[in-house]
Parts: sequence; C-alpha cells; structure tokens
Amino acid sequence: MRPNAWSWTNGARFNRRALVMVVWLALGWLLGATTSLNAQTLTWLGTLGGTGSVAYGVSGDGAVVVGSVGLAGNQNRAFRWTQNGGMEDIGTLGGNWSAAYDVSSDGSVVVGSAFNSSMRHRAFRWTMQTYMQDLGTLGGNSSEAYSVSADGSVVVGRAATSSQQHAFRWTAGTGMVDLGTLNGRYSEALGISGNGRVIVGGSLNHLDEMWAFWWTIGTRMQPLYPLAACCGEAKGVSNNGLVIVGRSHSAQTEQWHACLWGWDGATFQPHDLGTLGGNESEALACTNNQIAVGWSHIPSGQRRAFRWTPTGGMEDLTAVYQSLLSAGSYLEAARDLTPDGRYIVGQGYNAARGRTEAFLLDTQCTSHNGDVDNNGCVDDADLLAVLFAFGNTGQLGRVDTNCDQVVDDADLLQVLFNFGSGC
Repeated sequence: MRPNAWSWTNGARFNRRALVMVVWLALGWLLGATTSLNAQTLTWLGTLGGTGSVAYGVSGDGAVVVGSVGLAGNQNRAFRWTQNGGMEDIGTLGGNWSAAYDVSSDGSVVVGSAFNSSMRHRAFRWTMQTYMQDLGTLGGNSSEAYSVSADGSVVVGRAATSSQQHAFRWTAGTGMVDLGTLNGRYSEALGISGNGRVIVGGSLNHLDEMWAFWWTIGTRMQPLYPLAACCGEAKGVSNNGLVIVGRSHSAQTEQWHACLWGWDGATFQPHDLGTLGGNESEALACTNNQIAVGWSHIPSGQRRAFRWTPTGGMEDLTAVYQSLLSAGSYLEAARDLTPDGRYIVGQGYNAARGRTEAFLLDTQCTSHNGDVDNNGCVDDADLLAVLFAFGNTGQLGRVDTNCDQVVDDADLLQVLFNFGSGC
C-alpha cells in the first residue's frame, strides 16, 4: 500500500529530526546495500567524411546503432555502428542514397530505404550474409521500411500500390502484404512490437485526416483515439505491444503534442505528454513501463531531445546530461531506446565539431543522496517524489536513488537521512 504523502509533511507536527533518528535505528542497515553504479556516458558516433549524421535505431543491448550519414559530395548512406568497429557504410541498391531506420534486437538485421539504379526509394533488409535485399513494392515503384521485429523476421513500412501509398507487413514467407487504410488514400506503418504482432502508424481517413492506428492479425487496422477531436500519428510501440507513442493534436492548444496510448485491458487510452515549454512535441519510441523519448520545442522554438516517465514527466535530456556535453552542444531529438530504457540514440549538435551528429547516450543510473529534482537541496519535493513513486519498478530516473530499479524503503531512507542537505 502506498504511504500517505500528507502524513509525512503535515506542518509543524512533523518532527523531521526525530523521524530520521527513529528510522536510522530501525532500518539503517538497508543503506549498506546502496552502491554507486557506472556513470553515464555520451558517445558522438561521427560521420564518414560528410557534414553530419542521425541515429534512428539501437539494438537491445546498445551495442549496435543504425542511421543515416552524410558523405563527401553530398551523398547519403545508411550506416551500422558498433562499439568495436565504429561506423560502417552498408551501401545502396544501385543509387546514391540510403538510410537505415531500425535494427533487430541482436543487431544482425537492419532495415531502411535506399535508391535503386532508377533512383527510386526501395525498402531494404540487410544482413552481413545477404547484404542489402530489395523488398519490392505493392505494385507501384517505391517503398520504404521503417521498423523490424526483435528477431528480424518481420518488416513494416510504406509502399506504393498502383495508385496510392499503403502500410505493409513483410516476411520471407508472405512477401509484402498490404495492411490497408482507415478508408483513406494513404497509410504508413512506423513501428512494430518485439514479437511482430502489433503494428502501429498513421493513415488518412475518409475525411483526409491523419489518424494514428494499431494493427494485429486479429483486429486488422484500428484507429487510436486522439487527444482532441481530430488527428494523430503513432510512431513507436513497446516490446510487449501494450504501449504506443506518437503525436496527437492537444485538446487545449490544437498543437501537435507527444502522446502515449496505454492499454487498459480493453482499449488504448491517450495521454498528453506535454512539451518542454514550447508549442509542439513528438514521441518516437517507448518501453513496456512507459518510458518515452522524442523531441520537443523549448520556449525559444528550438528542438530538444526529451525523456518522459510516469513519475518524472518530461525532462530535457540536454539539461539532465549537461555534464556530458561540451559548451554549446545539445541533444536535439531522441529517436530510439533499448527495452530497458538504458541506451538512447538520436541526433544532436556537437559544438566541438560544428555539426549535427548521431549520438549514443548510456543513461546507466548513478546513486545519489536523495536530491531527486537535482536542485542542490534535499527537501519536501524530493520526499514527495519518492513517496508518489513508491513501489514502481524499472528505469525510473533519479527517483530511484540507489539505482536498483525499484522505489522502496531504501530510497525513502536515503532522502530522509539527507533531509535538509544543501538547503
């Protein structure tokens, strides 16, 4: 049962010093298990001689990153980056452009889009054994692959029919299968669950409005209810298929806001994730325990990468990890994260090199003294944050003071024993 937050903070009757002493005598041994873990790291992934790069996908263990990199001569290539080998150009289908948008859990299968010799976009699936394989179309002349299942066997994206663009699902056994639309003339599949059963994306309806959708073999394409009367687009889905993120029109401002749809046992319910003080935001990937990443405008109108958690809300990753960035550098967009929430990839501005560059952020937790909001003072706000998150598990950010992926008595005690520190 969650503790009553008010009983801990009820005015003068709350003797903090006495409470701390009692707790210390009764439960102080718990802090003996609190250990500092590895510090966070930020890795700029570089380029292949061009002007910049963007990371779109990351393997389950953070060891492989894929994306798009500029080459000298204004060409563009899909890349696959590894901890040991660095950035590798994985080629094209005969043209001068390619981009990798996702990677399987073990890093062995890469999907994306590449120009063929006729300079048409074609969805591809790449492995070290087969190299880049053209997945075809739905009868037209173009296609793009945006996401792949954890084992690399199911690929989704958008492909041309004889007259329209439709979402597709591809497997080696079935080839490219048309997923249809929400009674409109366009659809695209942008995300797929780890087991390949839940597909999400966006589709025009009969009114030519873009609506987010989810699809399974049993349900086919179903609309996701938006935040306002109209419009949305699903960009990513969790490994278990029960959490979907993207964007939807805000009910208050009618601006695009990052949105999270959570399964309640009967349907997906939308939640507005807000912004970092600017007008618009967009969520691009998520985990089973509802950690979401994406980008948001800040008050100046610039984009910044964000991470959103149910307990902490939306946080600016540039501010949270400022110590890892050189002067003038910032993280612009977070595009994917690992299922445990530890590794985040995207693009930012690397001031030291004067360019937009792909990044890999390791958010490995570091234990601290209970200053949850990181303002230099351990106070009531920190205590309440821990109390309201009590019992939650997973990658929870600073509210998990000892980094054991659960908010429990040890985290509460850490705040209490250091109450007033730095204030």
